[in-house]
Amino acid sequence: MNKNTLITVAVTLIVGTAAGYLLGSGGGRSTQATLEQGSPMAKEPVFYRNPMNPAITSPVPAQDEMGMDYIPVYADDDGDTSAPAGTVRINPTVVQNTGIRTTQAKLATLSRTIRTIGRVTFDEKRVARLHPKYDGWIERLFIDRTGDKVSKDTMLMAIYSPQLVATQEEYLLALNNMEILKKSPFPDIREGAKSLLRSAHERLQLLDVPSHQIKKLEVERKVMKEVHIHSPFDGIIMNIGAREGSRITPETELYMIADLSRVWVIVDLYEDDMPWVREGDSAEMKVAGIPGQTFTGKVSYIYPYLEAKTRTIKMRLEFDNPELALKPDMFANVTVKAGRQINAVVVPSEAIVRTGGQEQVFVQRGPGKYSPRKVVVGIDSEGQVQIIEGLKAGETVVTSSQFLIDSESKLREATAKMLEAQAPVADSQNHDPWKSPTGDEGMHMDGMDMGDMGEESGVKSQGEARDK
Repeated sequence: MNKNTLITVAVTLIVGTAAGYLLGSGGGRSTQATLEQGSPMAKEPVFYRNPMNPAITSPVPAQDEMGMDYIPVYADDDGDTSAPAGTVRINPTVVQNTGIRTTQAKLATLSRTIRTIGRVTFDEKRVARLHPKYDGWIERLFIDRTGDKVSKDTMLMAIYSPQLVATQEEYLLALNNMEILKKSPFPDIREGAKSLLRSAHERLQLLDVPSHQIKKLEVERKVMKEVHIHSPFDGIIMNIGAREGSRITPETELYMIADLSRVWVIVDLYEDDMPWVREGDSAEMKVAGIPGQTFTGKVSYIYPYLEAKTRTIKMRLEFDNPELALKPDMFANVTVKAGRQINAVVVPSEAIVRTGGQEQVFVQRGPGKYSPRKVVVGIDSEGQVQIIEGLKAGETVVTSSQFLIDSESKLREATAKMLEAQAPVADSQNHDPWKSPTGDEGMHMDGMDMGDMGEESGVKSQGEARDK
């Protein structure tokens, strides 16, 4: 084989190899492009977002002034178009690492046990303050020490009063007159005598002259210098207002007597406890001075007004005190077992996200997918909150790390609302990637111009860039 033939064969082999390589590589690219375009799994970005300002978007790939590529934004992986604005998708690994916990809303019966502090005081219906109905002087004190126990009708003191002496004399005259005229043949005279006697007797009773002394007056027909004062019921002498020889008037408080066999306990009720308590609810009480003993009583009255300084409502409890162990002005720890019960949809209190005047929860729509939902809350009890509106029993809500989800949800929701209001985008040749959807330079957030922020931080605004 000559030299020309060898050169021809070598050139032919090289050309053939190069052609085969080019055809093979071109066909592979064509096939790959066809798979990428025709594959149902291939995704196309919905739009592109400025990495420095989420409010600036572009329908085509673009770059900002610093040469950073716009970030592609895709539709939801599951294609759920019914998901509300602000729905967040979180990778299961991130869910585990951030400690996101969930629980189900459930139907439950709410009740409440109210714990508060109370003060023991007198039962106002069992307190007597004895005042004379006449002027006079104290002759003798039979009970002269505070704290003494007295029984009903116990003689407390003896009083001399000129008014009582005169009234006794009138009664004796009426008695004598009745004795004389009771056999009169004239009915009017007999009735007049009876009426006079009856009036004199009533005056003695109205002046609190004891019945035994009135009987003594009728029998002995002799005016008594001393008139006795008796205890109206069993009780304790809490105060003595006059001593022997003291001059007394109707303004003088002779004795204060209290029946302590039943006492009141006044407690403070906070406003959020008001819906639970009703009159008749049972209560338990413990006092430091009587360790190991629990007293049982009930709610007898809820006062109809609020204390302005403490922002509480006074509530009155009644307790039996047969052994007189409870003393007025003792402080006590009170537990009220509210009788009201409410059947409601409840969630843990930590599931509620309170943002200003609105409450919301995050509902789990699927694995790693959470969406915000506004709810109307009712009363709360022992860590459980009633949901009046916005949630059904059985739905799953987030109970921890809500604020991490909330921050991302607000960004998603703001972006979704911005895209809904965006007008159809014009030709990409006329598109200014630094224009916001509303045509303003930069993004306005909470009254602050992002363009101004850029100037203050040393970043040139778009207008300055075009001028240059």
